[in-house]
Amino acid sequence: MAVKSTTKRRIKRSTPNRVAKALAGVLADTYAVYQQTHAYHWNVTGPQFHSLHAMFELQYNEMWMAVDLLAERIRALGEFAPASGEEMAKLSAIKFTGSAVPKAEIMVKNLLKAHEQLIKNAKKARDIASQAADSETEDMLIARIQEHEKTAWMLRATLA
Repeated sequence: MAVKSTTKRRIKRSTPNRVAKALAGVLADTYAVYQQTHAYHWNVTGPQFHSLHAMFELQYNEMWMAVDLLAERIRALGEFAPASGEEMAKLSAIKFTGSAVPKAEIMVKNLLKAHEQLIKNAKKARDIASQAADSETEDMLIARIQEHEKTAWMLRATLA
């Protein structure tokens, strides 16, 4: 048994850069969706204003806490977390374009698409953590995936 434990530790130590890099991508994606959700919270208008304003606030607050947890996990793996907006934008697979404020329904559609992309990216990162025998990071990513799946469901229900 001690050999297996030692082997896992060696695997874990030899791959933190790969796991941390995958986590940095999830962090950057989460930060991008956080920023967009917060901006939509400020700027939403129309008959659904109150419900969307409140829902977006709950969502961006949850993601704000998540970016901290993700960054701290990267640090626990011995790497530095991305720290600048420029670095986050470069690492994120999720891009929001245009400066015009869309209608409420388009905001919801944009956020749904972003959460669905974030789920895909987080699943890839989860698999990398699993291959590295990093169950702590894998567990964290499973929780993130579950949260984004719940958010995507709520956004879909809002559009129905």
